[in-house]
Amino acid sequence: MTRLDTPRGYRVLLVEDEYFIAMELADLFRRRGAEVLGPVPTVDQALDLIAATSRLDGAVLDINLHGEMAYDVADVLEARKVPFVFATGYDREVLPPRFAGARVCNKPVVAEQVVRALLG
Repeated sequence: MTRLDTPRGYRVLLVEDEYFIAMELADLFRRRGAEVLGPVPTVDQALDLIAATSRLDGAVLDINLHGEMAYDVADVLEARKVPFVFATGYDREVLPPRFAGARVCNKPVVAEQVVRALLG
């Protein structure tokens, strides 16, 4: 089996302010055996979770969290060498140049596509 099939023990941070999207992603990761941190709807909550976590294997980030951009979270994840995917309604062109190579899933997202983008 591939890591995509069974991310048992995979620790994933979900940063999403849309409740139903957050719950759908959390449910899918959990059903696949991952440990879900969050979901959290704010940059501050995400940064607090990251700071309190010794091991993080991946993350899914909405770019716009109630008007606050999640780029600070992405910067911290990159510094820790944690892979992440942006799940967003924005076009790739809005990303700052430092995230030009980032993985992006455009909303409306299909949870399975987000998992594939992160783990595949």
